[in-house]
Amino acid sequence: MPLPRSVAVIDIGKTNAKLVLIDATTGTQIATRSTPNTVLRDGPYPHADVERLWTFILESLRDLQAVHGIDGISVTTHGATAALMAGDALAMPVLDYEHNGTDETAGLYAAERPAFSESLSPLLPNGLNLGAQIFWQSRAHAEAFAGVTQILTYPQYWAWRLTGVSASELTSLGCHTDLWAPVQQDFSSLVDGQGWRKLFPAIKPAASVLGAITPAVAAATGLAANTPVSCGIHDSNASLLPHLGAHETPFTILSTGTWAIAMTVGGDTAHLDASRDSLANVDAYGRAVPTARFMGGREFDMLAPGAVEPTEADISRVIAESIQALPCFNPGTGPFPHAKGTWTIDPASLTPGERTAVASLYLALITEACLGLCGLGKQIIVEGPLARNRLFGEALARLTGSSVSASGDATGTSLGASMLFGGAPAHKAEAAPFAPLGVAGFDDYVARWKARLAA
Repeated sequence: MPLPRSVAVIDIGKTNAKLVLIDATTGTQIATRSTPNTVLRDGPYPHADVERLWTFILESLRDLQAVHGIDGISVTTHGATAALMAGDALAMPVLDYEHNGTDETAGLYAAERPAFSESLSPLLPNGLNLGAQIFWQSRAHAEAFAGVTQILTYPQYWAWRLTGVSASELTSLGCHTDLWAPVQQDFSSLVDGQGWRKLFPAIKPAASVLGAITPAVAAATGLAANTPVSCGIHDSNASLLPHLGAHETPFTILSTGTWAIAMTVGGDTAHLDASRDSLANVDAYGRAVPTARFMGGREFDMLAPGAVEPTEADISRVIAESIQALPCFNPGTGPFPHAKGTWTIDPASLTPGERTAVASLYLALITEACLGLCGLGKQIIVEGPLARNRLFGEALARLTGSSVSASGDATGTSLGASMLFGGAPAHKAEAAPFAPLGVAGFDDYVARWKARLAA
């Protein structure tokens, strides 16, 4: 099959959904559409508004086809989500992973889930372990679950809606789900113990073509009937894909959005800590990648609403007076899951620039802690919104002693997903490395933060 020139990437994040058109030969963004990813509160539990997303997808494909033309479609989504199918319909709504209903069966699930040594998945809150979601749904909604004919991980659900072809895929099976055993490269003991193996379609590579769009999709969008659709990929692994083979190992990709996810290619899984939100993801080639994460985007928005670029005076005051935020503002996540987030002074007394400075330094300090779990790369490449945060990059460079740079493209996840068809070669970050932060007193600021955390 010839390489598609214009690849439309359906990129569904936890907070926003996008459709990004990528020129596959250059890796550049041609056009984009976006919409909030809303959660519905009706029905049996909070769930994804898949029909609104489907309307957005079809309308965006139609609009971009009319203006630019589309030669292929790729899909990437957040993890911890699956569609439980009953034939060609949902057996029940697509559960929002932040719902705490899984607490009802937590005790039973703890006795059934695989050991960390098998799954390299830590026990996470709410529905962040996909296995815990399915376990809860099978018991809390047993009648509906009895009608389930297959389980589709989230990128593959959207690929199925586009093509009518079902598949399973490793990056989505292997992202803290409890469903996959990375070392054995097979489904985990949980899947066989619950009798779920038969519900998962055959595994296909993320970079395979699943099929062509259905006649209904072609009619709704104006795309050619033979437009190919890739199998799809988990979003943080999509960010990782353009860098595989492009840097000396070990190197770290920090994928940022709602989550900040540090993945160290060539790192060692020996330092992963199941109690501190570190785990192994599985890359597009089926290899375990040590990973540590926290809700960086979510916490930044909480700490610095209305964020502005801090001035040198803002930064100097925050550091000189040790004005700090201490973890964790999303309990149960990150390297300090049991700590309660606090400010050292009333944040209302700070200017927007000062709050932004505190939040940026906080994220750098938490990222350094994550790197102690998943491994510190010789080079750290930041993807997503944090790539534009100069203070964060400079502070992280000072904290780690590694080269820290912003990705050369602004759409790392979308670019990676477009590469499932081939396309743009693996690339290095184009931006010059951040200069390590040179503000006087920063080392004392760090020591004070760690002492306060320990206390």
